[in-house]
Amino acid sequence: MRTGLRLLAAALVALATSALLGFGTAAAESNGGVRIMPLGDSITDGVQTPGGYRIGLWQRFVAANYREDFVGSLSNGPASLGDHDHEGHSGWRIDQIDANIVTWLRNTTPHSVLLHIGTNDILQNDDVANAPNRLSGLIDHITATAPTAEVFVATIIPLANSGQEQAVQRYNAAIPGIVQSKVAAGKHVHLVDMHSALTAADLVDGIHPTAAGYDKMATVWFTALRSVPGSIGDPVVPSGRELVGAQSGRCVDAQDTNGAQAQLADCANRASQLWTVTSSGQLSVYGSKCLDAYGQGTANGTQVVVWDCNGQPNQQWRVNSNGTVSGVQSGLCLDASGQGTANGTKIILWSCNGQANQRWTQPSPF
Repeated sequence: MRTGLRLLAAALVALATSALLGFGTAAAESNGGVRIMPLGDSITDGVQTPGGYRIGLWQRFVAANYREDFVGSLSNGPASLGDHDHEGHSGWRIDQIDANIVTWLRNTTPHSVLLHIGTNDILQNDDVANAPNRLSGLIDHITATAPTAEVFVATIIPLANSGQEQAVQRYNAAIPGIVQSKVAAGKHVHLVDMHSALTAADLVDGIHPTAAGYDKMATVWFTALRSVPGSIGDPVVPSGRELVGAQSGRCVDAQDTNGAQAQLADCANRASQLWTVTSSGQLSVYGSKCLDAYGQGTANGTQVVVWDCNGQPNQQWRVNSNGTVSGVQSGLCLDASGQGTANGTKIILWSCNGQANQRWTQPSPF
């Protein structure tokens, strides 16, 4: 009984904590990629580790050159999560998700849906025996509203409380049959075995994963998505060339999100590091984002970010013979802040001085 009370207390804390960790209405970030809806409860939201499995999943997309767009009415997570949108509603049961799913799907038209739901039905002891029937109904509403979407239905992760874990296992045992019935009806529904990927040792509070546990979930989702042709599109062949710091030997790198500040990172020839000089003097990345002096700034210390390409002067650059890159609008140079050479060093504008932290080279002519 004491263990059960501790887990219930943890669940209640999670509800309150979500409001303090970036839980809020989504700003509808979009990069034009394949739309994916992370759908579920606090485990999708990322309680205890804001962003949850979405962090590792996003990073795997980027590393493999996939162009994806998370969608949803909520938004949270760190800068390392390039797209913060999701439908992870802390404390919600299957019926609560079901009551809203049609509206969410119509608003975002996802191509793939990642569904992990049912934990709160068990924690709240809400007619647990009929939870599989509610899940089946939810899936039906998803496939009816978005008939061409690929719907990935996960077994839910373990719970530390032994009695509740038995309920988890009974619930999970019904899911393969539910999925198979949808497949037999011609629906694009896929089973994902998430439960076996984690153990109670991967839970930080008996309910929610540790950061490492969330990353295990990311691996399972990524593998499942790649197993279904078209669910995440095809990898985008990167174009452009690396911009390498003369002092640091590291590359200018930026997340595929408006306002993400450029920074140094180990050179890896990945899409986030491959820059193309356009005919209008812009430095483009990902095909549609450009290096941008944030807020039209012209002062020392102005952040250098990426933003949708718009051709304005704060996105135009001159590549100088001494290896510096200066802004047409500001006359200031790209600068590794504070002479930094470590991964994560931010790129800013600073008065041109020709020092090594302002000089950039490429393997072939820029």
